[in-house]
Amino acid sequence: MIRGPNHLSVTLFKFVDLCYRFGEGLLILVVSLMEGPDQLATMGADLGSLVGKMNSTTLSTSEYASIVNMNLFVALLCACIVIGHLLEESRWMNESITALFIGLCTGAIILLSTGGTNSHLFVFSEDLFFIYLLPPIIFNAGFQVKKKQFFRNFMTIVLFGAIGTVISFTIISYGAINIFKRMNVGSLDLGDFLALGAIFSATDSVCTLQVLNQDETPLLYSLVFGEGVVNDATSVVIFNAVQNFDLSRITTSDAFQLVGNFFYLFVTSTVLGAGAGLLSAYIIKKLYFGRHSTDREVAIMILMAYMSYMLAELFYLSGILTVFFCGIVMSHYTWHNVTEKSRVTTKHAFATLSFISELFIFLYVGMDALDIEKWNFVQDSPGKSIGVSSILLGLVLVGRGCFVFPLSFLANLAKKNAHEKITFRQQVLIWWAGLMRGAVSMALAYNQFTRLGHTQLRGNAIMITSTITVVLFSTVVFGLITKPLVRLLLPPSKNMSRMASSEPTSPKSFVVPLLGNERDPEAGGGQEATSVLNPANLRVLLSTPSHTVHYYWRKFDNAFMRPVFGGRGFVPYIPGTPTEQSVHNLIPEGGNN
Repeated sequence: MIRGPNHLSVTLFKFVDLCYRFGEGLLILVVSLMEGPDQLATMGADLGSLVGKMNSTTLSTSEYASIVNMNLFVALLCACIVIGHLLEESRWMNESITALFIGLCTGAIILLSTGGTNSHLFVFSEDLFFIYLLPPIIFNAGFQVKKKQFFRNFMTIVLFGAIGTVISFTIISYGAINIFKRMNVGSLDLGDFLALGAIFSATDSVCTLQVLNQDETPLLYSLVFGEGVVNDATSVVIFNAVQNFDLSRITTSDAFQLVGNFFYLFVTSTVLGAGAGLLSAYIIKKLYFGRHSTDREVAIMILMAYMSYMLAELFYLSGILTVFFCGIVMSHYTWHNVTEKSRVTTKHAFATLSFISELFIFLYVGMDALDIEKWNFVQDSPGKSIGVSSILLGLVLVGRGCFVFPLSFLANLAKKNAHEKITFRQQVLIWWAGLMRGAVSMALAYNQFTRLGHTQLRGNAIMITSTITVVLFSTVVFGLITKPLVRLLLPPSKNMSRMASSEPTSPKSFVVPLLGNERDPEAGGGQEATSVLNPANLRVLLSTPSHTVHYYWRKFDNAFMRPVFGGRGFVPYIPGTPTEQSVHNLIPEGGNN
């Protein structure tokens, strides 16, 4: 994915240049002192010029304006937190919609105060979104996800995220090609129409985290959010294919290459994330930083999680998939290898970083939605812009409905137990909760239809403004209605009886291992472990696949993985350290046999 320079990169470069010049001055001073006092007289001019250079790079007018903008933005984030707290009990509002409204209001005020020339404090930057804001959100989701629900429905998640995205992409692209060509929206080619299909078939995982609660609706959360994670890998493959392939003549080999690229992206991204998580677990288990400093443990976890994301971006993989599975592996192994203080610190640190990043994104999108440069191109034909937005929104509704209900029917055919099947009401909620489009769609649209955040083409401007309209409408309207719709279709009593997970909330949820059964075998010693179904033949394997996969995973995990990488029951401790008591509390009475 092509990304342009941003203000943070320029500021970092200036800071490095300033440090270099300061170091150069210190070196001149040391050399002069070593050569004698005569050299100090000739050094005055060099030192004076150095100070002049430093003063020239301190606070120019543009940099001062950037500092003012940053202070205003931080103040707006604080306002979002305060207002969100006051609206905590509201059935309709949440922090994301609050931040979006505050961003819109702030953008309108800036637009009026500047005489209609500007509406935002910052220009929308793909680098800021993909490199700095998105990783902590997805990592925290993987770190705190209910792993039992996620892996129990893993095949359904992949079905929705891969096959469903292709179906949605096909319907949206086909509709855009046949409708927009007749509307004369501008000079758009086939690649632009296919890019629209990739952009609007991308489910926004950030919005899903805001409107669904994994403790109240674990099945919906795991399916919709898990679909969004797999959906990213599929969307990246499709979007890159649209930009790189010769669309005038697509052969069968190109189609197979697309399929191969998806599986390569999915497998390598997952392996990279799991590998980074296992490496952090092994390092912390062997070196045991907690003997001297808990800060080092927390730093290693944060840095290695972020490094996994950046490595995925470096090798053109899916950073979202990588950091998500890195979070799952770290919660299963690494988190149990650190001291109890580090466990509390990491849990709240990851959640706080994710929370601030989510607010930043929605506030950012709200302010950038009123960018006057794009709207100037459509002011002579507002009806056409509204028509394009309505058509795109309709295609999103139809495209998602065309794969949620048929694929849910196929997924139910593979499930033997009635209580594990996806009911029609749940299918409606899965369809509705995945309709929201957010900053991911905006970032892809800016990548396709702008250059460094700006465009001078009418057709591209219409696509950008239509994307902004769809994002705002879907986030506000669909987001507001999702929570009441969940309460209407799945009342708490029925919802909890049918879908409630046996996993407790964080941080205790991290004690439950991957693919955990209804009761944790380790919690009660060896007798519980022996009650797990032992598959004796192929019929048992096909009839109860989740139990048999859990059985083999449990044996493999206890025999090979945990002795090497740590985890619950294998936590290293040293007498007298802060973890000694917590480790004894975690180790089962019956041992690990």
